[in-house]
Amino acid sequence: MELQREIREILKEFGQQIEPKPRQILVVGCSTSEVIGKKIGTGSSLEVAEFLYTELKAFADQYGLQLAFQCCEHLNRALVVERVVQEEKQLEEVTVIPVPEAGGSMATVAYRNMESPVVVESIKADYGIDIGDTLIGMHLKPVVVPVRVTNPTVGKAHVTLAKTRPKLIGGQRAVYSLK
Repeated sequence: MELQREIREILKEFGQQIEPKPRQILVVGCSTSEVIGKKIGTGSSLEVAEFLYTELKAFADQYGLQLAFQCCEHLNRALVVERVVQEEKQLEEVTVIPVPEAGGSMATVAYRNMESPVVVESIKADYGIDIGDTLIGMHLKPVVVPVRVTNPTVGKAHVTLAKTRPKLIGGQRAVYSLK
């Protein structure tokens, strides 16, 4: 399937550029509507979400990353995470269960497939994948660095990738690397 090839290639290139460490957070925003060529929020697809979730989960497992799936604006862009992540990071839990009409298909599928899912208000992730321009920036740590891949599309959706780095402080006299 073409979508499978596209997301796998994107994730392969992304993994080669980000130097992931176990337990870091990867936030995912995804409009399945955009993937199938419709305007965001107008053609939600659980089938597309299931497929993408499988690939994203395999990628996260490969590197030991923790996933956070952003809900749509109808749930204030809250996130679905595993309870262990919520507890470890002391994230504010909110009471809601995402559905395609309020939360989106990707968050719905994540909630259905995680071992012990909870929804949290916000997170500060180390990495981000935004499929369909869902605006995940509010959930990334400062400083955000774009990651470029050869073909930044899945289906009809534009894909934006990001990693973060610690802030550089200290000015002219500061040393940032011991080489």
